Amino acid sequence: MKIIRAEHLGMCFGVRDAIALALQQAEARPLTVLGELVHNETVVDSLAERGIRIQHDPATVTTPTVMITAHGASERTMNRVRARGLDVVEATCPLVHFAHRVVARLKQEGYHPVIIGKRDHVEVRGLTEDLAEYDVVLSNADVAALRERERFGIAAQTTQPIDRVRHVVSLIERRFPRSEVRFVDTVCQPTKQRQAAAVELARQSDVVIVIGGAHSNNTRELAATCSRYCARVHHVRTASDLRAEWFAGAEAVGITAGTSTPDAAIDEVELRIQQIGRVASWI
Repeated sequence: MKIIRAEHLGMCFGVRDAIALALQQAEARPLTVLGELVHNETVVDSLAERGIRIQHDPATVTTPTVMITAHGASERTMNRVRARGLDVVEATCPLVHFAHRVVARLKQEGYHPVIIGKRDHVEVRGLTEDLAEYDVVLSNADVAALRERERFGIAAQTTQPIDRVRHVVSLIERRFPRSEVRFVDTVCQPTKQRQAAAVELARQSDVVIVIGGAHSNNTRELAATCSRYCARVHHVRTASDLRAEWFAGAEAVGITAGTSTPDAAIDEVELRIQQIGRVASWI
């Protein structure tokens, strides 16, 4: 059984930097992260073992220092934290910061902000909480529910597939031909690379294993993309989730992973697949 790794997979620089910053801060003083630093259970558990606390409500924080996650946060949220006299440390990915600047500039220039993404995702909440008026869209039905505006300014959640984003932009342009529609591409390069590599991987594979957190949007999107080109796709968090029967008759197994997946988790999954393949060859 041949095992193929995607050309681009696993942790991006934004996640690595956020984890490194959290560990550095925690060595110096007690630290609370406001939400999951990254959407990977293994990483979050590892941070907890180092004494790093996680709270979702600023009002429940008891340490003097609070860290904003890689997904970013609104100024409104950070001001709530500062109002309690707490120090705020940002681990926000630079590419998420870019998306924040884009949305603020579009609003300043008189465009009605539209965010392409998942309404309840922490990154999207961070992008919209400082806005008095905005729309969040992802589906055809969402676009159909928009009301006409003179000017639409469109940005995207950084982990959305760029093909979907462009599709939604085209829907808005067709629905509102009299409106000025300005789109600024805020989908991050690591997401684009992993999506493109996942397509190539799935085309070559009988089975694809996608590794990442259960709540990781970019990991779920990788699985969805692979499913369009391979009939046997499985999303796992760790090697313990693998099942031998998934690989029956498979000659090529592809592996990819979301941008918050540790290298060790990928290595462990590959090793376990190798073991399953050896057992199958003996039968």
